[in-house]
Amino acid sequence: MFAYWPAVKRLHPLDLLAAGLLACGLLLLATGLLPADSAGSAVHRIAPLLAFLGSVIVLAELTSAAEVFDVVAAWVARAGRGSYPALFLLCVGFAALTTAVLNLDTTAVLLTPVMLALATRVGIAPLPLAMTTVWLANTASLLLPVSNLTNLLAADRVALSPAGLARAMWAPQLAALLATMACLWGFYWRRGRRGATRYRPPEAHRPGDRVLFRICALACAGFLVASLAAVVPLWVASGAAAAVVVVAFAVRRPEGLRASLIPWRLLIMVPGMFLVVQTVDAHGLHRLLADAIGTDGGTLGLFRASAVGAGLSNLLNNLPVYLAGEAAVPAGNHTQLLALLIGTNIGPLVTPWASLATLLWYERCRSAGLRVPLRGVAGAGAVLAVGGVALATAALALTA
Repeated sequence: MFAYWPAVKRLHPLDLLAAGLLACGLLLLATGLLPADSAGSAVHRIAPLLAFLGSVIVLAELTSAAEVFDVVAAWVARAGRGSYPALFLLCVGFAALTTAVLNLDTTAVLLTPVMLALATRVGIAPLPLAMTTVWLANTASLLLPVSNLTNLLAADRVALSPAGLARAMWAPQLAALLATMACLWGFYWRRGRRGATRYRPPEAHRPGDRVLFRICALACAGFLVASLAAVVPLWVASGAAAAVVVVAFAVRRPEGLRASLIPWRLLIMVPGMFLVVQTVDAHGLHRLLADAIGTDGGTLGLFRASAVGAGLSNLLNNLPVYLAGEAAVPAGNHTQLLALLIGTNIGPLVTPWASLATLLWYERCRSAGLRVPLRGVAGAGAVLAVGGVALATAALALTA
């Protein structure tokens, strides 16, 4: 046993968390605390999610190796024309638009490598650009149904069209974006520019293998179009794009295909997390949420719903918390349900497992060799979560 201790010590804290969650989930199932039918329901629910996770990470890894992200990063850096404030606004707008029009998970997977490559090209610290991605992947996901799976569920519950959801959430979304920009500049960008006010725009990047670059770029574009059009399930779109890229690498650069491309940590953590949450749900999470949220559809009820959604999302995960909270909110309290949506979308910024987008982001950062200071990120995320949720909920109360 002690012979394995050095290897265990080298593991990332999230690796230990992933293994612990899966072991805990299996133990709950083995002891009967998690009913077998509930476990089966959880497995059925997460199977497409796991297929998406595995394929989209492989797609992002190989696309990065084909230098697609380096080309995009160079374009963004040149568009900023050497101005750090302009670059900041450009990155914020880019991340917010990607999240709103596509979805937050796509932003976390495909935009994070772009931001990290951009940091290298303009000579600033990578963490500010990485934080721009993960924060806006969560806080910019209120406007449209496609922006977040929870939005699709909420829009269906309150019978809102995409335009209707946008009319209801434009003010909360604007408030959340302003809070995010303030925190990004104050916590990260102000210090990340290393005392300079300008940077030297880089030359356009020229990929080494132009054939491989074009194939991977087209595969990514096809995945983005399929995601936006919603013509096929997300896991089918990501799986097809990943298959194209894998075949291209097998022909052009077979040494680039390796087992470490597969996101083992996520594929272990997500089933464990769902099994644990399913156990909690089977033992009274609905009742707890109903008592915590209450039935008040007024301003106080809105703040209670958003606060509970944000708090429990960081404790558990935002998707199961929204699903349980949706059942707890009275059917006629549409605005209170939108407040719960604000909490579960903007609030998951403190713990790594609070949202799938955050988990994907951590995986991208780890793959790129960026060490994320968990304690510092959690502290800054808590400030934004509290401030962003409060401002967005107040905006909802004023415009409802």
